[in-house]
Amino acid sequence: MVTIDKHNVNQYSPLTLAFLGDAVYERLVRERLVLTANMPVKKLHTDTVERVRAAYQSRAADVILPLLTEEEEAVFKRGRNAAGNTVPKSSNPVEYRRATAFEALFGYLQLTESFERMVELFDIIWYNTEL
Repeated sequence: MVTIDKHNVNQYSPLTLAFLGDAVYERLVRERLVLTANMPVKKLHTDTVERVRAAYQSRAADVILPLLTEEEEAVFKRGRNAAGNTVPKSSNPVEYRRATAFEALFGYLQLTESFERMVELFDIIWYNTEL
């Protein structure tokens, strides 16, 4: 794996961070679901979709926002303010922008190799965000 200087992570656009963060967060959800119970793949897929959709991620952002460091909050705000978001029919613009910010944060945590922090925030989300 290529290591990136934490100070250079800001060279990436918030949408690029969100692109990565989307995959990172979904992987965490899938892994947690598999480890939680052995269930049919259709159920795994349905439960994953519930936790990766914009509305859920927006609610999850409410849970973790008070816990973010200044640096993490700055990444979140950059993601929220990113231009170029086209909103899917299943979401509204506010939720979608917050979900993009949420994903940008997870992309940032991945690139800075802040794995413990990522799992810490993920656990808080998992246990404190309603479906």
